[in-house]
Amino acid sequence: MQVIVDNLAVNYELTGSGKTIVLLHGWGDNHATFNRLIERLQARFRLLSLDLPGFGGSQPPLEPWNLDNYAHFVASLLKKLNITPYAFIGHSNGGALAIRGLSQGVLDADKLVLLASAGVRNSQPLKRLTTKTVAKAGKATTFWLPRDTRQALRRKLYGTIGSDLLVAPMLEQTFKLTVRQDVQADAEKLTLPTLIINADHDPAIPLSDGKRFHELIPGSKLEVLSSTTHFIHQEETPKVATLILGFL
Repeated sequence: MQVIVDNLAVNYELTGSGKTIVLLHGWGDNHATFNRLIERLQARFRLLSLDLPGFGGSQPPLEPWNLDNYAHFVASLLKKLNITPYAFIGHSNGGALAIRGLSQGVLDADKLVLLASAGVRNSQPLKRLTTKTVAKAGKATTFWLPRDTRQALRRKLYGTIGSDLLVAPMLEQTFKLTVRQDVQADAEKLTLPTLIINADHDPAIPLSDGKRFHELIPGSKLEVLSSTTHFIHQEETPKVATLILGFL
């Protein structure tokens, strides 16, 4: 389904019944990343998944955005659809977006689930990764993207076919603005119950980041899965779904 929000066409899916959970995907991903998880949650909850502007079937922003812009956009979408979220589930950069939006009062919910959440931005490895990714997306700098996006992006940059994820000027600047936003101070402001799920050998988001959010968010719960993937909601769906259902 599509709807116009703030003069942008946004693609979204709404399924299930019950209290509404809003799912926010990471950088370079789209709403389909949550399909397996939605299948296991839709009997208990209504689930809203969307393509954030610039990704999937949604129109890109007309100027460079940061997390604040995305948070305001999500708030506008929820108002347009007349939805009051019970919980947010954010993966990777979607987690950073949720933390920022909730801490600033732009978004509101009763509970939060962070899946391999990004947002701890003050490490040297991340700074190097950011610089390399913007400069040239080769194998070593795209491992954290969804598999399909990663392959398409490489083909594009090598002059064949694929995605304009990073070669579109607005998305390049949006990428830079987004990954420079550290949300650790925002995490400290959160007061809602929060479940943090991380993999112990995630190649993109180290377990130390999950532990850091656990320290910062009062009363939060950290669950660590034995996995080597950044996309734990896809590769470890049954375990992730069980943890989320128990928490919600």
